[in-house]
Amino acid sequence: MKPKNKRLALQDIADRVGVTKMTVSRYLKDPTQVSKATGEKIQAVIDEVGYVASRVPDILSNSTSKAIGILIPSISNQVFSAVVQGIESVTEPSGYQTMIAHYGYDKEVEEKRIESMLSYQVDGLILSECEHTDKSLRMIENAGIPVVEVMDSRLPPIDLAVGLDHLAASEAMINHILNRGKRHIAFIAARMDIRVKQRLQGYHNIMKAIDCKPVVLSTPSNSSFTLGAKLMAEALDNHPELDGVFCCNDDLAIGAIMECQRRGISVPSQMAVAGFNALDIGQSITPKLASIETPRWEIGCRAATMLLEKLAGTPPSESVVDLGFTLFEGESI
Repeated sequence: MKPKNKRLALQDIADRVGVTKMTVSRYLKDPTQVSKATGEKIQAVIDEVGYVASRVPDILSNSTSKAIGILIPSISNQVFSAVVQGIESVTEPSGYQTMIAHYGYDKEVEEKRIESMLSYQVDGLILSECEHTDKSLRMIENAGIPVVEVMDSRLPPIDLAVGLDHLAASEAMINHILNRGKRHIAFIAARMDIRVKQRLQGYHNIMKAIDCKPVVLSTPSNSSFTLGAKLMAEALDNHPELDGVFCCNDDLAIGAIMECQRRGISVPSQMAVAGFNALDIGQSITPKLASIETPRWEIGCRAATMLLEKLAGTPPSESVVDLGFTLFEGESI
């Protein structure tokens, strides 16, 4: 019996089948290199014992792993689950596997995840941030592999980027709220990553343009419905003149609507509420949440395509691709 915790080796399979180790190796590399009968026997044993071939020799000899590393800030955020689905819609048919890690919006943790990914000899990286530690940048440079940063199209990329202009999207939503007759608009935010900061800058730009004092409520905490309700309550208590609020994401916006409903404040007649990302839940509540639709699946798909093109020696003509956004009007403005 195989000792506990000892990985099955090619020789174990060969002994069970009654062939040489080299025969098993040839079958795993190309089944046509052995006879059909022998191949069927080898495969039967592999299926019986659950053998998984080690790819380390191939990685060392070919300098390729056929694996793409994906780093996302949160595994529970629907935004990034859609991005990953878009990525895998391209990598899977192309024979590439994905390795996924999350880092909780922490650049130091991202650094450790990047180091771990590179230690597994991934062929490329898809990153969800545009700001990285100096060590992360050095490791990526030394690895010499293609990198695509997703979700943002404003900042200069390490290598390639695909996303949208968050500042422009923010300005579009604020202008839409103003066009509905609202003027005293607050900005509610959480976590304050680079994309949220761009949305905040868009808000400030419009408030300055109309000579209206900005009202900003922000926290480094993670977003939630409860947090949105709490920040909305704070906004209402301290700024009774408010007639609109733009939240940096849909979680906060839904919480804001709940707080308005709890207080008997009509949305949108008394208070306009808007979010960002147009998640399904926001379009399922009453009133439907006005939000910025982001092409998340398409971003993942394009990012993977750009990465594989560069791996194939045909880098994309554009290093930065802006896929734009759509303003979903909903019923909350």
